[in-house]
Amino acid sequence: MKNKSILMTMLFGLALVGTSIAQNDCAVTVSLFTEPAKAKNYQAAYKTYDKVVAECPQSTMAIYQYGEKMFVDFIEKGDKAKITELEKNMKLRMQYYPSKTKEGDVLADLAQVRYDNQIGTKMEQFNAFDNAYKKDAENFKSAKSLYTYFSLAKDLFEDGQKDLQDVFNLYDVVQEKLDVEEGKMAKTLTEYIDKEDAGETLSSKDKKRMQAYEKNLTIFGKVRGSVDTKLGNVADCPNLVPLYSKDFEAKKNDISWVKNAAGRLSGKDCTSDPLFIKLVEQLDKLEPSANSKMFLGQLEAKKGNDARALQYYEQSLEMQTDPNAKYSIYYKLAEAQRKAGSYGAARGFYNKMLEIKPNKGVAYLKIADMIARSSNSCGGTPFEKRAVNWKAAEYADRAARIDPSIAGNARAAAGSYRARAPQKADIFTAGMAGKTISLRCWVGGSVRVPNL
Repeated sequence: MKNKSILMTMLFGLALVGTSIAQNDCAVTVSLFTEPAKAKNYQAAYKTYDKVVAECPQSTMAIYQYGEKMFVDFIEKGDKAKITELEKNMKLRMQYYPSKTKEGDVLADLAQVRYDNQIGTKMEQFNAFDNAYKKDAENFKSAKSLYTYFSLAKDLFEDGQKDLQDVFNLYDVVQEKLDVEEGKMAKTLTEYIDKEDAGETLSSKDKKRMQAYEKNLTIFGKVRGSVDTKLGNVADCPNLVPLYSKDFEAKKNDISWVKNAAGRLSGKDCTSDPLFIKLVEQLDKLEPSANSKMFLGQLEAKKGNDARALQYYEQSLEMQTDPNAKYSIYYKLAEAQRKAGSYGAARGFYNKMLEIKPNKGVAYLKIADMIARSSNSCGGTPFEKRAVNWKAAEYADRAARIDPSIAGNARAAAGSYRARAPQKADIFTAGMAGKTISLRCWVGGSVRVPNL
């Protein structure tokens, strides 16, 4: 019995020694790959890549991180044969480190590489993006890949391989995804801006983050514009009305189809066409809902019945659960109140819009315009009345920072408001440099007069 115990101890010890030797061997092998890869000496790193993934595939995720950089470098320099190896590298990463790998991000990147290098047919390329999005939409965040995904769908429609409705459906998906990602960035950026406005000094790290958010928002804004340009006039009323008119009788009792058609016509402001009226009446007949009430409000607004339109919009808001639809209703309510001169109420609705979509600078720009128009009634002395324009400029500046799609117009507006505000000579004469002015009426708040 004693001899057996000694034997077991010896065998266990030998196993530990074997494991230790194997670990040491892997440490050396991994180092032979990662060290030249860190220095971007990819030719040297490549010589040991196959050995490290064959013998030490789970030693460290750095193998696959550096492997990706290495193969991308080869591909960018013209070696398209390395695309297959890049795909294998990323699949190994997903296999061995699934919890540390974002599948949607990886699959989208691989699809983009194949597209950029013209690998496969358009349909195969589209299916690669489609698979990435459907498997992990949350982590499919690349603005470039979102555009390519939609662009391929539009190309396939033009080639006769996709229906127009498929293009519309994907357009909605991509626009919503852009909204989500822009919204997250704009919300965080707004928090930093609020801290700055409150006089808080941001750390260098926070300032870099702010710059990154502003840069990425600019990129997303450009992509949104590119998606709209790619969609082109296929989504205009002259194309939409015939598309839905031909199917109306056959599908008028299909509630999903009626909702979709009415929503599309509403979104493109095709509300004057008789088809829209038929769709709205049918929708309210089949299923009185938040959407049907909103569409009825649009019809009343077209007739000039603003009070009746507001009633329908308010009914729609009470019934609505979809954030995107709520955003649209708040915008209509805000615009109705703004045009009626009820600026305080309008601002409340614009702020509700921003709670849903913090990246929509149009709300800040509209508030800025109302503030500027209120300078005579919201200031006391002539100096204070002109000072109201500084508050308008603040809102316009914020619009430019969070929403690159309107940045040019917003900056121009801010410049115009500042030109109407007191200038250096006015500040000096009034002795107001550095002082704080409380603003009256619906504007409220205060502005600080610039120091000379």
